[in-house]
Parts: sequence; C-alpha cells; structure tokens
Amino acid sequence: MQLTTWLQPVLGRPFRRAGHRTALLAAGLPLHLAAVPLWLWLLGTMAALVPALTPLPVLFTLVVTPLLTVGQRRRYRALVGKDLPRPAAPGPGRNWKSALRRLTTRALWRQVCYHAVAGPLFAVLDLAVLAVWAVALVAASLYVWIWALPPQWRVTDVAYTTQAAYITAGGLALLFLGPRLTGALVRLETRAAEVLLGPSRTEKLTRRVADLAESRAGVLDAADAERRRIERDLHDGVQQRLVSLAVNLGLARSTLGDLPEDARKVIEEAHREAKEAIAELNNLVRGLHPAVLEDRGLDAALSGVAARLPIPVRVAVDLSQRPSPTVEAVAYFVVSEALTNVVKHAQATRADVTVERIGETLLVVVADDGAGGADLAAAGGTGLVGLAKRVASVDGTFSCRSPAGGPTIITVELPCAP
Repeated sequence: MQLTTWLQPVLGRPFRRAGHRTALLAAGLPLHLAAVPLWLWLLGTMAALVPALTPLPVLFTLVVTPLLTVGQRRRYRALVGKDLPRPAAPGPGRNWKSALRRLTTRALWRQVCYHAVAGPLFAVLDLAVLAVWAVALVAASLYVWIWALPPQWRVTDVAYTTQAAYITAGGLALLFLGPRLTGALVRLETRAAEVLLGPSRTEKLTRRVADLAESRAGVLDAADAERRRIERDLHDGVQQRLVSLAVNLGLARSTLGDLPEDARKVIEEAHREAKEAIAELNNLVRGLHPAVLEDRGLDAALSGVAARLPIPVRVAVDLSQRPSPTVEAVAYFVVSEALTNVVKHAQATRADVTVERIGETLLVVVADDGAGGADLAAAGGTGLVGLAKRVASVDGTFSCRSPAGGPTIITVELPCAP
C-alpha cells in the first residue's frame, strides 16, 4: 500500500496535464498550417515571373493575420486557460491614414512573423510529437491488437511473443517520454506566442509605468481625503468640546466670586490651558488640511497664511479654474512651508507668492529678499528636501535658486491636467 501511494504521484504527474497540452498541439495544427498556402502562392507568383501578382499574397497575409491571432488566443484560453496579453491598439479611425498606421505597427509584423515563419515550424514539431503519441499508444497496446487476431495465427507463429514484448516495452518508454516532449513544446509555443502575439517589452514597461502612476495617484487622493476627514472630525468634534470647556471655565471664573483663592487659581489655570489647547489644535488642523482651502480655494488659504506671518507677504493668485484637490493641497503646503522657512532662516524683510495656471501646469513661485544660501542638498533641516519630495509625489518639478546674499526663489510646477 505504501509503495502504491508513493508511485501514484510519480507515475501520474507526467500524465496529469498531458491531455490538455496534446489537445492544444492538435488544435494548433490548422492554425499553424494556414500560412503555408500563402507561402506557396507567393513562391508561385515569383517563379512565374508575374510581379504584378506578387503583392496579393502579402496583402492577403496581412488581412488574415489578425484572424489567425484571434484563433490562437482562443485556443490557449479554451484548452489551457491562459490569456495571452494583447499589444497596444494603434488607435481608432477608418481612413487611409489609420489603415496605414495599422500596417506599419510592430505588433502586426510580429504577428506576421509568428504565423508565417514560426507557425509552419511549430506545425512540423506538433506532427512529430503527435506521431510519438500515436506510436507509443499502438506499441504499448500491442498485446491487445495481437489478441484480436485469429487464434490459428497465434498458435502457428509463436515467435511473436518475444518481439511483442520488446515493442511493448518501447511503447511504454515512449508513453513516459510523450508528456515531457509535449510539455517542452507547449512551453516553447507559449513563450513564442507571448513574445510575438503579445505586447513588446517596451509596451509592457509603458503599461507598468501607467499602472503604477494610476495606483500612486489613487493612494495620494485617498491620503488627501483621509486628511480632510481627520480635519473635519477634529474641527467638529474635539475642537468644539474644547471651546465649550473653555467657555464653561470662563463663566465659572466670572460668576463664582466666593471661591477660595486656591480654587480660583486652579480654574484660571485650567481656562488658560484650554485656550492653549484650542490654539494648538487650530495649528494642527491647518497642518492637516485647512478648511478654508477646501471651501474657498488657494487664494483665501494662502492669504490666511500670509496674514499670520510677522513679515509682509504679497500674494497673487490667478487661476481660471481650481486644480484637483490633491494638487491644490500640495501647492498650499509648499507655500506654507516655504514661508515658514523664510521666517525662520532667511532673515528676510518681505516675501512674494505668485500662483498662476499656464495651460495644464500650475506655476508656484515663492521669493524673498533674505540672505540666501539655501541648499537643497544640505542637511541643515531647512525642509527643502521634504518639499521636493512632496512635489515629486504628483510628478511635479521643484527648483530652488538661492545665491549667497539672496534673493531666494523657489519655483514649483505642478501638473493639473483634467
């Protein structure tokens, strides 16, 4: 019993998928041989020295190639459950320019190479493997065929038993060789089909980059939406409770005049701590996603940032239409952080902020008349590296020009295509 249990997977594994793979090879024969008449037609016109008819088989090959490709895709999908990737479409259109564009695509000529060159070669290999299966089955079942003969022949010709034993052994050996040959040929055909009937390496990389860009944009949008949700929760929940607490403490301090001095000091201290907590929470909410940015846009939000700074800041915002919330948030945080750096490090007396939309690009410029010397690669903690990374997260460009002695000009370009 243990020997049978051990031999069953060893002997059964090669035959587990041999049926589907053999059917795949058999179904591929007519598709592989479809280009042979076209080759004969082309050779016939060339041998007959009729150059006027030579383009006809070539054009007919270009016409039937997409149909043969569809047949190959259905063959792989139906018999082995594999979907061959499709190459990039040349684009819509029914005029002569679109037809010429389709005829000159590399994908079409790779398909022609598969059907006209690789197909006949695979047909020969398919026939060889199918012949191995046929010979193996006939040889392995030779004794069945012999016992179907008349008894008189088996009695008179006794030498058949020795020969039949060798033939049967050879048939069994071919039976175990057949699945391996079939699997190797199926893997070779599948690889050729993926390379010649599917997208090229460049197209695959382009698709991968596009998928990654789309998924990253989705992550950024989700993160921005989560920040806005947290801001709303803090503003409508925790902040309102703190405001109510501060109001109650203020009323208690004003109305309860007969309290001991120690109790009054405790209430006053609690009232001061509540107001400081409200101020800190306001700063935190503005750092997450200011409500004014979502309600009134960049102009109002940046004006609010400029009004809180100790130096004069001129803000000029010229937008024909609002950019996406993600791009808008990046622009806001870049300007806010840049102005914070101006106050902390630049020793400037004034700053200018310009935001305008030029085509499909949002241009943000922050300039100051400070001491300059800001270095993007320096490790001084100026925050410029963080700004550059935030801009790069939406495929924007960040540049900082800050010679010694000033001025410092930060230029940001953000894509805002619809």
